[in-house]
Amino acid sequence: MPMISQSIAPSSTASAPASIGNVIIGFDILGQALDAVRDTVTAVREDRPGVRLGDVSGLCTSLPSEAHRNTALAAAAAVLDAAGATFGVRLSIDKGVPMSAGMGGSAASAVAAAVAVNALLDEPFGHAELFPFCLEGERVASDPPHWDNVMASLLGGLVLGAVVDPVRLVPLTPPPGLTTVLLHPATQIETRLARGILAPDVPMKLVVEHSRRLAGFVAACATGDLGLLRASFEDVMIEPQRAHLLPQLPAVQAAARDAGALGCSFSGSGPSVFAWARDEDAAAVEHAMCWAFLDGGLAAKAYRAPIDSAGARLEPVAEAVA
Repeated sequence: MPMISQSIAPSSTASAPASIGNVIIGFDILGQALDAVRDTVTAVREDRPGVRLGDVSGLCTSLPSEAHRNTALAAAAAVLDAAGATFGVRLSIDKGVPMSAGMGGSAASAVAAAVAVNALLDEPFGHAELFPFCLEGERVASDPPHWDNVMASLLGGLVLGAVVDPVRLVPLTPPPGLTTVLLHPATQIETRLARGILAPDVPMKLVVEHSRRLAGFVAACATGDLGLLRASFEDVMIEPQRAHLLPQLPAVQAAARDAGALGCSFSGSGPSVFAWARDEDAAAVEHAMCWAFLDGGLAAKAYRAPIDSAGARLEPVAEAVA
């Protein structure tokens, strides 16, 4: 049920983190928040119904002004429609998450917008109840929308999309003392292309092996078994079909493992590549991955964040200075 708001502000600001889709072996069903960069959306309540685009800042200064082409506007419209709101909103978007990077840039905008607009409602929805509205935003970027980036950016941490109908999102608890290292190389991989090359059918033996690794990964999270986590942290089904899209990937993976990483793969469909490492190995893993990219002719920007990164949140309103 919606939560009753005690006071309605004329505006609200929310932010949502970057995210990692698939998390190596969880194609479309595992997502992880990456609180190294965030998108921030400010929603201003207006008398005129509908959603409108305000200022755009950060990594880009121009975004589509139509709701069917803008993930933030689409998510905001979905919240307002579901609530039967009689007012409209103007959204200003500060892009901190790179686009077309495999870092959940479209999901972060949709999630931040939904959270910001929700705070303007007379009867706001609960935080987790915003998930379907965020998905409507993500639908602009990918139809049908994929859950992994959206659920992680909204809820934070490592999340399993366990059941489709009714929706069941299950937070997982990885072993403590681990850091995520992500490298965003100076290239792009278009998500639709990366999905379009995937084979519609795969051999039964491959499905069984993939299932074995996914089950082992979830068990390792539950038991804290780093050896099992390392053994399970390899995608044998999806990554091999996409590896040619980033020729530097094998060298970067080898460098990460040699430096102590538990596993390394594409973040979503790439081009970003991420690794999990023990806290004490994170700097060495980041350094090794950076040099491997450079040796392959690509500069790459490095990010680090805890695996239990925070999800979307309302930001405090800055007080005016007298």
